[in-house]
Amino acid sequence: MNHLIDILQLSTQEIDELVEKAKDIIANPEAYAHKCDGKILATLFFEPSTRTRLSFESAMLSLGGKTLGFSSASSSSAAKGESVADTVRTVSCYADIIAMRHPKEGAPLVASMRSEVPVINAGDGGHNHPTQTLTDLLTINREKGRFNDLTVGFCGDLKFGRTVHSLISALSRYTGIKFVLVSPEELKLPSYVKNEVIKKNNIPYEQTTDLESVMPELDILYMTRVQRERFFNEEDYLRLKDSYILTPEKLKNAKQDLCIMHPLPRVNEISVAVDDDPRACYFKQVRNGRYIRMALIMKMLGIE
Repeated sequence: MNHLIDILQLSTQEIDELVEKAKDIIANPEAYAHKCDGKILATLFFEPSTRTRLSFESAMLSLGGKTLGFSSASSSSAAKGESVADTVRTVSCYADIIAMRHPKEGAPLVASMRSEVPVINAGDGGHNHPTQTLTDLLTINREKGRFNDLTVGFCGDLKFGRTVHSLISALSRYTGIKFVLVSPEELKLPSYVKNEVIKKNNIPYEQTTDLESVMPELDILYMTRVQRERFFNEEDYLRLKDSYILTPEKLKNAKQDLCIMHPLPRVNEISVAVDDDPRACYFKQVRNGRYIRMALIMKMLGIE
């Protein structure tokens, strides 16, 4: 595999293989401690990130490799006006693999066309975030033991949430999936995702503004934050930001084995009182992110 820009570049078989590899890493970490000795990962983050960047770095270090990079555009030559293509061509002289986050949709794709080494899209605008999707899939697999026959609820910002769009695309290839889309009118799932993915694959779905009414049917609840940085004006953001706050009260009618997920960072859409609920899986997701990225780095570097 050369580059990973979009989750749909991976077949379901490749996803299953990555998930199995990650589970093996979890079971036998010492067997992987030197798999990337002498290899260098560059993290090019033109947009702030805590989890994704540190997760990539932790993954590479756990494999015995090294990392270099920058964590904001202002600390790179982009501040001087250097193009993404030139930055990537330069960095690919220093590293064996690149993880890149950029606020502009399509920037990692442009980068992949100019890079001498594999490029992993670590998030581009409201578009794609394939390694978060792999993290989510590993979490679902570890919690549920399957990808088929699941009712998956997405709640919050379904319009700008790139993690939501990617996960819907990935899950749409499995059987027995149903989507429940919970959001304010203004933050509904974009029609292109609905038409191109859900309807095209004849997947049953329902749309609602009321989370509690659909709670009893969910196997998975994927919460998202309303993202200030994607809004054009502050008052829309302030009006919508507290639309859905998950509390223990709202989970009263939920299934006992519900899996509550969140790509993080959370602001206040999940009350901290939910953290002690055994169904809360969002910090497990964080840990899973490291292992699936370890599996992905090995795959992209052709290391068995």
